[in-house]
Amino acid sequence: MTDHIEIVEVGPRDGLQNEKAILGPIDRAQFVRRLEDCGVRRIEAVSFVNPARVPQMAQAEAVMADLVGQTDRSRIGLILNRRRWSRAVAAGCDEMNFALCATDGFGIRNQGASVAEQLTALKEIVAVRAERGGPPLSLTIAVAFGCPFDGEVSEEQVVDIVRAAATLGIEEIALADTIGVADPWTVRARIAAVRAAAPAARLRLHFHDTRNTGLANACAGIESGVRILDASCGGFGGCPFAPAATGNIATEDLAYMLHRAGFDTGLDIKALVATARWVGEKLGKPPVSALSRAGGFP
Repeated sequence: MTDHIEIVEVGPRDGLQNEKAILGPIDRAQFVRRLEDCGVRRIEAVSFVNPARVPQMAQAEAVMADLVGQTDRSRIGLILNRRRWSRAVAAGCDEMNFALCATDGFGIRNQGASVAEQLTALKEIVAVRAERGGPPLSLTIAVAFGCPFDGEVSEEQVVDIVRAAATLGIEEIALADTIGVADPWTVRARIAAVRAAAPAARLRLHFHDTRNTGLANACAGIESGVRILDASCGGFGGCPFAPAATGNIATEDLAYMLHRAGFDTGLDIKALVATARWVGEKLGKPPVSALSRAGGFP
């Protein structure tokens, strides 16, 4: 177990978007810089969404303006359509992540668009990028294991989206358990199905710990050969449009598990815990990660 596991930090976006406290651009940029000081090299720093619906993510351009330099790092912008792609390009994002919901029920409530409409928006972005150039583009499939409105999400639903993404040449595809309903056995089966549908794509996994299965699911993904996982410092997070959806797996807890097993992440766990406590103070609540309570070992 000497492989490198890449952890994509989503705390500044997914970690903050469902919190009652709203951090300003300066604090959000500082959060990104602190995470980079912990060794993180890919961070979902901003989200180009409607500030009326997600005020926690307002002023994305101001956050990016504060994050100048550091060409060895990737600050990712979450986008939903072509107009927001243009905003993210203008803001200087190093990478884009297109969020696409696996069900119509979640897509309409979350983005005001069906699965088919979201795929059309993705095709438009791919076409613009092919014509004009632009930063790398990845895809995250939300509610890929279960939907709070439509219920169970079948393997076929996810595979259909993955095939469409592969046809468009998307090089990295993430499966997101947005409401934390997955189990390790389903994770293994879904990874195998996605690999068969898009053998050339890199796979990434995004787990929430709503029902205390997040790290078990991460372990199943790693045992299935996935080497890129999302996590949120402190375990903060959740979706404003999914009832009772709680935080992502905590970056420090995931890194601790991997380090104990002999994997390399390049992350400083003590610094991550300190950063989790710092952002917790900003939010007015303690981090939920196990390491922030118990500490590491030895």
